[in-house]
Amino acid sequence: MPVTELGRHGPMVSRLGLGCLSMSGSYGPRPADDSEAIATIQRALDLGMNLLDTGDMYGAGHNEELVGRAIRGRRSEAFISTKFGNRWDATGRPLFQDGRQVVDGRPEYAREACEASLRRLQVEVIDLYCLHRVDPNVPIEETVGGMSRLVSAGWVRHLGLSEAGAQTLRRAAATAPIAALQTEYSLWWREPELQLIPTCRELGIAYVAYAPLGRGMLTGHVASLDVLDPSDNRRNHPRFQGENLSKNLTLVDHVRDFATRHSWTPAQVGLAWVLAKGRDIIPIPGARQRPHLEENAAAAELKLSLEEVGELDSVFAIGVGAGARYPERDLSAVDI
Repeated sequence: MPVTELGRHGPMVSRLGLGCLSMSGSYGPRPADDSEAIATIQRALDLGMNLLDTGDMYGAGHNEELVGRAIRGRRSEAFISTKFGNRWDATGRPLFQDGRQVVDGRPEYAREACEASLRRLQVEVIDLYCLHRVDPNVPIEETVGGMSRLVSAGWVRHLGLSEAGAQTLRRAAATAPIAALQTEYSLWWREPELQLIPTCRELGIAYVAYAPLGRGMLTGHVASLDVLDPSDNRRNHPRFQGENLSKNLTLVDHVRDFATRHSWTPAQVGLAWVLAKGRDIIPIPGARQRPHLEENAAAAELKLSLEEVGELDSVFAIGVGAGARYPERDLSAVDI
């Protein structure tokens, strides 16, 4: 697996990471298969895919515990990224108040949440600790200042943000070194190219691209809602509903045709495109099972020509995807 720097002068991480969210039941049937999930994480390490992305709210802590079990005895092979800030209920679903998602960016909560994550992960230090969403009631300087004290305490090695806007990112970077910004980026969500990615490059911050396969849509496996489990969170996403779904499936046909011409899979096309956009962009596709992980990992060795990137850019022009990327109330916590 090729490697790249996580930010300017940052640590080396795998060119592709593993998003672990789906292993705790957000996508697909519930409950997830813990034994296969652990085997998938361990297979990722075997392949040199060391960046493991989790979060404290995923499965109400279950996902961190799962990652901790998977890396037991192999800690030195793993680069653990986890997140805090979102408040959740007993099932791991976000809490809402007055129509807004509840986010807690207080420095004292950062410390409390970090302690809990360390216990669940069963590690002494977290490699990348990210603010999951920006708290509108706490200046980002205060939040990041509190996070930086976790670095001084030896609990955290590097800091990151998730779903932060360009101006917030600048203020955060002026407070403490920020290694990475984690935000959605894929063929059908290219808006970060307008401001976020250029800002990251100016500041020397890596861009960790979550949902690089459009939450599975770009794999070609979601032809209708009927293939999704009744508990699957994607049923609530506007992109997977009604006319939006029909329009988006037409775009997926282009990916499928491109894949057929190259003897690749649609997922590999989507990942190869993200990888072609720069070594400072690190996709973290999710996988619940080893075959899907191995399919994704193979994309790290695939190369698109400039003409091929341009062909996909043309089909997937900025704004072409139908539907918002989150339900309306979930967008209340997005600082972009």
